[in-house]
Amino acid sequence: MDPMILNAVVALAPVLICLIVFDRIDAFGLVSLPMVALLLLAGGAVAAAGYYINGGVLDQFPLGPDSYAQTVAPVIEECLKAGLLVVVFWLNRIGYLIDAVIVGFAIGAGFSVVENLFYLHQFSQANVGVWLVRGFGTAIMHGGASALFAVITQLLYTPRLRSDASRFHFNPLLFLPGLALAIALHAAFNRFTSQPLIAMVVMLVGIPLGLYAIFALGETYAHRWLAHNRESHSQLQADIESGAFAASEDGRAIQALAGRLDAKGASAVMECVRLHVDLVVKADINLLDLEAHEAKAHHAHVRGAFHRLHLLERQLGRSTVMALRQHLHFSRNDLWEMHELEAHAVD
Repeated sequence: MDPMILNAVVALAPVLICLIVFDRIDAFGLVSLPMVALLLLAGGAVAAAGYYINGGVLDQFPLGPDSYAQTVAPVIEECLKAGLLVVVFWLNRIGYLIDAVIVGFAIGAGFSVVENLFYLHQFSQANVGVWLVRGFGTAIMHGGASALFAVITQLLYTPRLRSDASRFHFNPLLFLPGLALAIALHAAFNRFTSQPLIAMVVMLVGIPLGLYAIFALGETYAHRWLAHNRESHSQLQADIESGAFAASEDGRAIQALAGRLDAKGASAVMECVRLHVDLVVKADINLLDLEAHEAKAHHAHVRGAFHRLHLLERQLGRSTVMALRQHLHFSRNDLWEMHELEAHAVD
């Protein structure tokens, strides 16, 4: 094999293979291939930005290469990767710890691929040992650091994601612990410049095993939450059908809201309530089916239900819809589940 091709394979393949393995063992499979590809590209883009930022900072504050790699570079690079993950959290596209691992690792993988491509071009004469360390050590470290940031942040945000969506507040301070740990991991790896093989082995063994353990725990807790969600949402659905919900405090509040509208608006309010509850129950069932590898085809009536729901939401307006969700006590996690059901229905 051509030495250049061998070096490229050694430098680029390990982190991508690791990402593929994580994606395959995900019981839910909620991070789609297009999303993984987008995250890889985004991670590569911030790697390119990091190259210019690091160069500019190094010009202004000249340090030795080792000192810079151990102090400044980890802060800049992990902040750049974390910025992408903050956007993903803000868009509510991470539901479980499993998703956090894959999303974080994909961004780190994209970062490392572009970084290693640059180094392959700049140092084409370096021997295969250099690329072994960069491919099996540095690249895995980048993926692991971003995954660690995502996992810690998801753990801190989970109580907020599972409470009423109307009370959710995006708190930037909750991102700081994960960022600090990602920077610490990155800096610790860079301190082993004189013993790169030891650092490589630690990353290659420790990160995949640690993330696999998170997968196992994440799947257990996700199943428990889904089972609880399905039970509570099914009870709400039964209460609406039996009329018991109408007699509750939330039911009376919704009826009062409908009473302030004309007959057409009042009818739209009640239909919107039923559709929301029906679809969130279907979303719970959809995720449980995916976990059991029994994914079912989503019929046209599910797509039709979402289409009708969106028409009603536009008719009623954002403030009315938010008030309805508040009285139904939907969480931000429930809204994410409905998004996933709609995405599967479109597919």
